[in-house]
Amino acid sequence: MRQLSKLNTLGMHLNLTNLVFIMKSTIIDVAKHAGVSIKTVSRVTNGEASVRPTTRDKVMASVKALSYQPNLAARNLATTKSYNIAFIYDNPNAYYVIDMQNGILSECRNQGYELLIHPSNARKQGIIDELIIMIKQTQVAGVVLTPPFSEMPEFIQKLTHAKIAFVRILSGSSAPDNLSPCVLVNDFQAAFDITEHLINLGHTNIAFLSGGKAHQSTFERIAGYKSALQTHHIPSDPLLIVDGEYSFESGVEGAKHLMALAKRPSAIFSCNDEIAAGALFASRLMNIDIPSGLSIVGFENSPFSRQTWPKLTTADQPNQQIAQRATTLLISSIKSPDHNNTCELFIPQLVERDSSAQVND
Repeated sequence: MRQLSKLNTLGMHLNLTNLVFIMKSTIIDVAKHAGVSIKTVSRVTNGEASVRPTTRDKVMASVKALSYQPNLAARNLATTKSYNIAFIYDNPNAYYVIDMQNGILSECRNQGYELLIHPSNARKQGIIDELIIMIKQTQVAGVVLTPPFSEMPEFIQKLTHAKIAFVRILSGSSAPDNLSPCVLVNDFQAAFDITEHLINLGHTNIAFLSGGKAHQSTFERIAGYKSALQTHHIPSDPLLIVDGEYSFESGVEGAKHLMALAKRPSAIFSCNDEIAAGALFASRLMNIDIPSGLSIVGFENSPFSRQTWPKLTTADQPNQQIAQRATTLLISSIKSPDHNNTCELFIPQLVERDSSAQVND
């Protein structure tokens, strides 16, 4: 019996010892380790700007040494200030959405925020009011908007009226207003550069496979394509511009349509890589060699551009970096709402690969 009692005592001792090892550090532990008040630790972990740099460094060194992780849920309950950010989107391109999520999440982690992801249907009746209610009920600190939501004036007006912080990712070279911080993507210039790349290879009969008309990027890319043709004195042929959606299937159907024309194009500019991958697939089914029989280029430099054979010439649009910068601007506006709204510009850069080549006369 005594031996059993000793074993039980030993087991209890081991269990207690294990509990000590797995217990998480608390804000009290950090305060003691850094030699500051609990309130100071809270101000540092909340990212408040009023803390002296030397104090901030001391507290963060203690946070790292003790592997302290603030309880964000408790923090949201304990204060009237929210540390949640929402990402609202409607986009069929899974790669685009994943890049955006990863970029936003990366900056949220850097600054102690949580991310709420909310896919939506921009064409649904009453969607704007539905989203405004959702944002108010979840009490998020701010919202990251991508097209088409970032390009909907009614939604922007209602967010502004409700005093909800937001950042917009937009296609264009300048902001439409000063209502929020923006990250701009110069699709026009990138489309001009891609088209000019094809022209420099000797192509004059260049087709364009369009994306969905709900996105401003579609119009910017068409405009860049037409501008490059005009600059090089090449007439724009309406028969070579095919309406579609941002999908693989749209690329397949668009390429079939173009290849049935009496005068086939020697090159196809697709509005994104997914469309280009579909066009390439359809061309192979028609026994058209890429690029000797037909050059095909895309846009965005998504994994689609590297998974095809041959790999696609495209424009590198760094979506993850764009999303991270947008989140940085949003959090800055949340912390300092009186500051002027900042805009940053990205120009997707041409990436030359094997799907485009000198025209074969």
